[in-house]
Order: sequence, then C-alpha cells, then structure tokens
Amino acid sequence: MKTVAVIGGGVTGVTTAYALARRGLQVTLFERHRYPAMETSFANGGQLSASHAEAWNSWGTVGKGLKWMLRSDAPLLVNPRPGWHKLSWFAEFLAAIPRYESNTIASTRLAIAAREHLFGWAREEGIDFDERHEGILHVYRDKAGFDHAAQVTGLLAQGGLQRRAVTAAEMRAIEPTLEDQFYGGFFTESDSTGDIHKFTVGLAQAAAARGVQMLCGADVGSLEAGEGGARVTFALDGAEESMGFDALVICAGTASREFAAMLGDRVNVYPVKGYSITVMLEDAQSRSAAPTVSLVDDATKLVSSRLGADRFRVAGTAEFNGFNRDIRADRIAPLVSWVEQCFPGVCTRQVVPWAGLRPMMPDLMPRVGPGRRPRVFYNTGHGHLGWTMSAATAELIAGTVEAALVPGVQRSGAPVAA
Repeated sequence: MKTVAVIGGGVTGVTTAYALARRGLQVTLFERHRYPAMETSFANGGQLSASHAEAWNSWGTVGKGLKWMLRSDAPLLVNPRPGWHKLSWFAEFLAAIPRYESNTIASTRLAIAAREHLFGWAREEGIDFDERHEGILHVYRDKAGFDHAAQVTGLLAQGGLQRRAVTAAEMRAIEPTLEDQFYGGFFTESDSTGDIHKFTVGLAQAAAARGVQMLCGADVGSLEAGEGGARVTFALDGAEESMGFDALVICAGTASREFAAMLGDRVNVYPVKGYSITVMLEDAQSRSAAPTVSLVDDATKLVSSRLGADRFRVAGTAEFNGFNRDIRADRIAPLVSWVEQCFPGVCTRQVVPWAGLRPMMPDLMPRVGPGRRPRVFYNTGHGHLGWTMSAATAELIAGTVEAALVPGVQRSGAPVAA
C-alpha cells in the first residue's frame, strides 16, 4: 500500500488526509498541536460561503488599505514596518489585479464544488457541526456598496452561483432581528454555516477510523523528497524521529512557505490575521434577539453565524502584521460594538475573543498541485475561504496524488494556481 504524509492538522490537512484514505492510501498526518484544528480552524466566522468568493485584488481594496492605515480599529490594517516577505507579497498582490475577475469566477466554482463533498462526508460519518442551511445575507449601507455588489453578482453567476438583490424591507423579512440602517442587500439561499472546529475534529476522528495515523504533538523539523520517496523528521515527546513515505502533501497553513522552501519551492503564503468573538447567549432574550441567518456586512468587513442555540459568532477584519497572534482589545472592540449596534437585544457580557492567521496567497487562489520535486504536493493558501473550499481542493489533490502513485489511475482534476 502506498504511503502519504500530510503536514498540518487544520481543516485543509484533515480533509486531505480523509480524501486520501478514502482512496485506499495509507496516510500519516503530522500536527504540532496536541489536537487537530487548534489554530486557524478553531474559531472562524463559520460560513460556507461561495457568495464571499470575490478576490481582494482590486485598486479599490488598495485605496481602502491606504486610507485606513492610521486607524487601529480599521477593517483592513497594514503594519507599515517594511519586510521582504510583506513587500514581495504585496507586489504579487498588485500584479494579480488583472486576474481579479477570472480568479473570482474560479473561486466560486471551487466553493460550489466543495459543498457536495463536505456535506456528503458529514452525513456519511455522522458529524454534528451545528450546520444551518438558511443562506447568507450580504448587507450594504449605501448605494455605492450595493452597486459594486451587483457587479460582483455577475461574476459569481459566471461561476455558477445564484444570489438575488433584496430591499431593506426584504432584508428584515429574511432576518427580523437585524436593526441599524441599510440601503439593501444580496441573499444567497444556497450558502450555509457551521462550526469549523467541530467539523474538523469530527472528520479527523472519521479519518482515524479509516486508518489514518494521527501524529498530534509532532513538531516537524525537516522535509526531504526525491525520486525514491519522501522523509519527514520530527520531534515527538522529546525525541527526534524520522519516517519515510512514498509522497507528502503540505497543508500547513501559514507554515507552508517555510516547508516549501525546504523542498525547493516558493509558496508565498502570508499570515493575514483575523479576529472573532463568540457571544454566549445565556438568556432567553439574547437567544431570541440573535440572528439565525448568516450575515456579511461589507462596510465593516464582518461576518456572523449562529452556532447552535446558545452561541453567536462574529468574525472578520484583516491585519497584515506578520506572525503576530496577539488578541488586541482595539481590534476586538469593533466586533462587540457591531453586535450591540445591529442586535441591541443581545447581551454581550460573555464574549470569548480569538485571533487566527489566514494562510493567504497574493492572488487569493490556493496552491493545489505538485511541487518541483517528485513526490511533493501542495494544498494550502486558501485565505479567507479555507473551510469553504477545503473539501473540493482535498478531492483534487487526493486524485492527483493517487494518479501519481498508483499505476493505471487517471488524474481526477487539474491543479489550482501555480
């Protein structure tokens, strides 16, 4: 039986390990934390959102970033301190602006393709992750934002996604608890929400039941690969060990750039920090005043999801500040204020803050495909759509790996991004 190492135990690594195991490959997953899904896959916005597939590469985004640079509470915040990684990333971000439309369409197609696999796996394995199929409502506070969204809707439609414009009155019919003043919105009935951490942990357990060896607490120190196979050297329980494999797949989030360099590849993932709060709905009034339909507020760059009966998640913002995981009070405060403004009946006495680093490629497209060396593959760099795309890119890379290792197997999909 062919052996494959998967580096990284977030949602991308776990879905990849699971998809490989379904194909009969012998998989070992390496995760440096004690449990899977303890970093970026721990407390995101909860959305499975093809409607949020618009690429960020536009001059409008650049203008907003420059305007907000001196505001500590800005939705998009860039630390002005220079660094080669940051400068090279932004140079490639600007170079990708001409591909804004094509990348938005491609991201939409990936997001739609992922749905069938993700929900099918959850049903087959009996995974409870607080899923809701009540759609996602994008809200806009002025005509300019609404008009831009209408243009984006056309690109999403080219990718196969249908969403409809709604008036302010229709928005409140869709989500009656929503207050504040809005110009209008767009509603995507086919989008959904859930708890990424519960899903990833459940799928990791299902993968283990299918024979995947889960090496949690394993700190990978070096990777090697060539015609003869691949080797992973790691520290576990204070001892250094080394294991050989027929192939390896890098799904290591923001650490993917470092691992790629060990293997002769350049994968320019940047850690874009996002924040979330989980509002604990401890009383009946808060539970009735919190929304059940998921929201995206374009002006504040915030999203929200209802997780079960007693939790309300709000997440967003983008902070370019390197490998900084600090939870800053001035970045959390706007999320709490948004809840109090839009849903004043929700008590914010019990709020759990969190911050995570999104692994983002400059063109907002994940790196999915083989590396330069034989036996090396990548499935990483999904940015803000990691959970949304994960099942589709896992299927793509699993098919590619299987075709490379097993004679007579046809490749099941094309690589995504170079």
